[in-house]
Amino acid sequence: MNITYRLAKPEDCALILQFIKDLAEYEKMTNDVVATEELLAQWIFEKKAAEVIFAMADGKEVAFAVFCQNFSTFVGRAGLYLEDIYVMPQYRGRGIGKAMLGKLADIAKQRGYGRMEWVCLDWNTPSIDFYHGLGAEGLTEWTTYRLAGDALADLAEGNDVNV
Repeated sequence: MNITYRLAKPEDCALILQFIKDLAEYEKMTNDVVATEELLAQWIFEKKAAEVIFAMADGKEVAFAVFCQNFSTFVGRAGLYLEDIYVMPQYRGRGIGKAMLGKLADIAKQRGYGRMEWVCLDWNTPSIDFYHGLGAEGLTEWTTYRLAGDALADLAEGNDVNV
């Protein structure tokens, strides 16, 4: 199987959204998906808040990854943050996930990033085992926190600071 890669273009928003929905189904989180093609176009391609890369097997998109730049104050430089990676079920076990992570690592290296990070659901032991096999370390001493929806709005209320 010949694996190639391509960065997403604005006309790929429907395909990106389908991959997001497929990932959400796998993660049992379909009710959490509120993304639309219009939102993806705005945030990925107009505001350039993230990038999307596809892995192609014999010319067909079979995997995707969404990533963006983060920054480490301790390392003193940017890093690659992998938001999502998904390989279609019928293409799993063929090395595409590993190849995709290798491609992302290459992007990080080319851009001079200090590291690559991502999170994984605690119950997803096949992925956790896979990541450990690549040499990735689970950061058990860190806890991810999230503000969203009303909690985010409540905290922001009254803090109209221009920065």
